[in-house]
Amino acid sequence: MSQYFEIHPRNPQIRLIRRAVEILEAGEVIAYPTDSSYALGCLIGNKTAMERIRRIRRVDDKHKLTLVCRDLSEIATYAKVDNWAYRLLKLHTPGPFTFILRATHEVPRRLQHPKRKTIGVRVPDHRIAHALLEELSEPLMSATLMLPGADLPETDAHEIRERLEHDIGLIIDSGACSPDPTTVVDLSGSAPEIIRQGRGSLEELQ
Repeated sequence: MSQYFEIHPRNPQIRLIRRAVEILEAGEVIAYPTDSSYALGCLIGNKTAMERIRRIRRVDDKHKLTLVCRDLSEIATYAKVDNWAYRLLKLHTPGPFTFILRATHEVPRRLQHPKRKTIGVRVPDHRIAHALLEELSEPLMSATLMLPGADLPETDAHEIRERLEHDIGLIIDSGACSPDPTTVVDLSGSAPEIIRQGRGSLEELQ
C-alpha cells in the first residue's frame, strides 16, 4: 500500500520531503509532481525500481528514462554540453523541456541509448520536485506518469492513488498538474531537433 503525502506546492513541508527521500533511498518508486505532468521516479542506481517503472508503463528497455536534475552544473556531470547547447540550456532551464545529450561515463549503460550513447535530462520548474532533488543531492531517474492505453499523462494524485497504490511506495499530492508532457529537444547533433512537442513552446527555441 502506497504512502500518500499532501505537500504544499509553493511551501513544501521539509519533514515530508525528507521522508519522501527516505522512501526513495529504501528502494521505492514514487509518483511526484512536475511543471508538466506527474512523473514516476527512483534512484539512479536502483535497477529493480527502474524495471518497476517500466512494468507500470508497459514499456521495454528501448524506452529510456530521463535524469531529472537540480541545475545546469548537475546536468554537466551526466551529459556532455557544448557551448551552444549550454547557452540553450541556460535560457530554458528550469522549464518543461527534456534535452537529449551525449552521456558521460557517470551514466549507467542501461540508461543510455545503446547506439548513440545519449541520455535525456531536464530541470523542472516545480518547488516540490526541486526540494526533493536538493534533499536527495543527486538526480532522479524518471518517466512521465502515463499509464498503458492512456492518451495523456496523469495529472491528479487521487486518480494515481486509485490505480497505483499497490505498485509504488509513495504518491505526493500537490494538486493538479498540467496534462502536457515536456517538449523533447535533441541536442546531441549539430543543431537542435524537436522530437516531441509538449508544454515547452517551440517559439522559445528559435
